[in-house]
Amino acid sequence: MAKTKPVSESLTTMTEMIFPNDTNTLGNLMGGNLMRMMDVVGAICAQKHSNRIVVTASVDNVSFKEAIPLGSVVTLQAKVTRSFNSSMEVVIDVWAENIPAKERVTTNKAFFTFVAVDQSGRPIDVPQAIPETDEEKSLYEGALRRRQLRLVLGGRMKAHEAVELKSIFEDK
Repeated sequence: MAKTKPVSESLTTMTEMIFPNDTNTLGNLMGGNLMRMMDVVGAICAQKHSNRIVVTASVDNVSFKEAIPLGSVVTLQAKVTRSFNSSMEVVIDVWAENIPAKERVTTNKAFFTFVAVDQSGRPIDVPQAIPETDEEKSLYEGALRRRQLRLVLGGRMKAHEAVELKSIFEDK
């Protein structure tokens, strides 16, 4: 397996139309249905990067900026931002379109973490993610801070050990 891989190779786009069975009583996409779509596109993206089976390890804050009404076309785009030993952070952007009205609105953005596993479900190493564009480099740099925050909040790292997090609070 390649030891490095450009993050651009993980780019995954998924498009869905919102039907009545996807919506709540107000006629908008149910949040759980959107999160399912995000999990699917994120997992495909992580599999493309790792060439392995992946499992969802964490989901950062998912805020719902805009309602997605019945009949909308939802596009989800996922890309690996950075990989660690066996885990990969994936950024997922979501927007909704009303095609007849020619309206498009960004509705969500979230970071998911996936872990590559072998056939027995044990974590397995993944290629290092190589950012190429300025946006990819920015996401790559921020990924270590987001990872440390996830680990501290999950009780898997002590706050004083989160060196990258400390650096954003220091006076410069």
